[in-house]
Amino acid sequence: MKKLSPSLVAVKKIASGVPRSNFAEADLEKLARLILESGGSIYPIIVRRTSIDSYEIADGDFAYYAAVRAREMEPLKGETIGAFILEPENEELLLEQVKVLRKSRKTEQVSHSDVPQQSSSLEQRLTNIETRLENRINELKSESLREKQVLVERVKELENRIPKPVPLLAALNTQDKFKLATNLKNAGLKPQIIEKILKERDLEPFASFGNLLERIKGLGEKTAIKLIDKWQKY
Repeated sequence: MKKLSPSLVAVKKIASGVPRSNFAEADLEKLARLILESGGSIYPIIVRRTSIDSYEIADGDFAYYAAVRAREMEPLKGETIGAFILEPENEELLLEQVKVLRKSRKTEQVSHSDVPQQSSSLEQRLTNIETRLENRINELKSESLREKQVLVERVKELENRIPKPVPLLAALNTQDKFKLATNLKNAGLKPQIIEKILKERDLEPFASFGNLLERIKGLGEKTAIKLIDKWQKY
C-alpha cells in the first residue's frame, strides 16, 4: 500500500450529511479566520468520492464547515482544503482509525465536561442561524460601501470629463471668434454690437464688465445683464 498523504480538494465540490447548524457559528467563524491567517487547516478531513469530481464527508464535518466559512469570507484563499480521499484499498483501515479517534474524543469530552450544556440543541441552532445572518449582513454592508465608493469615484471621473462652462468675460476675450459670434447672436445681441465686441477685443482684452460697457457703444446695462443671465445657462 502506498504511503498515505492528503490531497487538496475544492471546498465547493464537497458535501456534508451533517447540518451546519449543528456547530456553533462563532466557533466556525474563529476557526475559519485561523485557517485564512495560517494558510490552511492543520487537520485534513476525510472524504469519499460520490462522482469523478464530487465528494462527501466521512469525517471532519466541523473542519469542513469552517473551510466553507473561510471561502465565504475570502473565496481565493479558502478555495481548497486538505483531505484524505478514501480509496478501495485504504477505506477499511482509514474508517477504523476514524472509529477509534471518535471514541477517544468522546471519552475525553466526558472526562473533561463537569458542567452540563445549558442550551438545548434547538437554541444552539437558532443562535447559529442568527450569527450567520449577522455575518452575512455585515458582509453585505461592506460590499455596499465598496460599491458606493466605486460609484462616487465613477461620477467624479465623469464630471471631470464634462467641459466646464466658460465665464462670459473670459469668453469675450479668448473664445474663438466664430463660436463667440454665434453664442452672442443666440444670446440676443445685434450684429453691429457683436462686430464692435470682436474688434475691441483685438485691440485690448476687456478688463471688466464696466470696461465692456465703456468701450462698446450701444450696449446698455440692461442688455448686458440679460447677456450675463443667458450666458450662465449655456
